[in-house]
Amino acid sequence: MSDESRTPVALAGLRADDPHLEPSARNPHVVEAVIAGLMVVGTLCTAGFGAAFWVNAKPWILGATLGGGLLFLGLGLIAWGKYLMPRGPFVEERHPLANDEAEREGLASVVMDRGASVIKRRPLLGGLLGGGMGIFGIVAMFPLLRSLGPLPKGTLFHTDWRKGSYLVDQTGRRIHEGDLAVGSIVTVFPEGTENTDRGQAVDQTVLIRLSNENYVTQKGRATWGPKGYVAYSKLCTHLGCPVGLYEQQLQPGFWERS
Repeated sequence: MSDESRTPVALAGLRADDPHLEPSARNPHVVEAVIAGLMVVGTLCTAGFGAAFWVNAKPWILGATLGGGLLFLGLGLIAWGKYLMPRGPFVEERHPLANDEAEREGLASVVMDRGASVIKRRPLLGGLLGGGMGIFGIVAMFPLLRSLGPLPKGTLFHTDWRKGSYLVDQTGRRIHEGDLAVGSIVTVFPEGTENTDRGQAVDQTVLIRLSNENYVTQKGRATWGPKGYVAYSKLCTHLGCPVGLYEQQLQPGFWERS
């Protein structure tokens, strides 16, 4: 690069073949191909994030696809600005400092025309950039759409527990009377619901064994704690979070206070 091409010049009035308007890259076509590859990968990662979010994929997949989309699109933009934009340097005379309205409008027109010409000169990159940003904008709406989910209606007020339901653990194994020692706790479900979304949402129950004898919590409930077993919904009534903490040493005081 000659010293003449590095001399600051005024942007207005430059010829189209002026070396200051040439890109910095020695092989613009090769650089354009590399940038196109980066933007393609970024666009695919962004689309992958949208698909992963829609199917509720694992967090590391969401992070990898979103991070990859932002990374590769960002690298493509940086490389485009560094290697394919006019190399300059450009200067603008500062006198007089206060331009009139006509000059400001003229400058805005020149800037817009120059920007449009850069996009027109690289239609492939412009199209990929527009496509990537467009998909990113659509995917950005997914959290609002996907996270809302269907209306719960009355599903939160009914469970799958029925008279005669078999109690099973998370693996589907039936719970028998002698399985739990005194002070033990296990999460149980109605048989057949342990691996369903609804079972996890409304049927989770904690089964606790407090003693080897029938346990009476208060008058009128003599049959509510057979063989020392009691059961409570595992779901918090606030936001539905599963709560499974039980400390045996606090149990006597708990019942005294209740």
